[in-house]
Amino acid sequence: MIRFRLKELLAEKGFQENRRVTLDEVSQATGIHRTTLSKIANQRGYNTGTENVDRLCEYFECNVADIIEYVPTPDKSEPTA
Repeated sequence: MIRFRLKELLAEKGFQENRRVTLDEVSQATGIHRTTLSKIANQRGYNTGTENVDRLCEYFECNVADIIEYVPTPDKSEPTA
């Protein structure tokens, strides 16, 4: 499963700049609708386009791997302990 690290990036930027960074601020700076940012941050498995990823990379001055990470999905056929 692909996981977006938007919440972590918001927290890191806020810490570095000693202020609170909001989704509204990111929305205004990137042109990505606030609802889309909220879905990226909060909805498991949300699918967004590469244009949005590109805008976020530019805003946070980071690489794609800093925004997106692959998390293996547990095999549901294997018994759990």
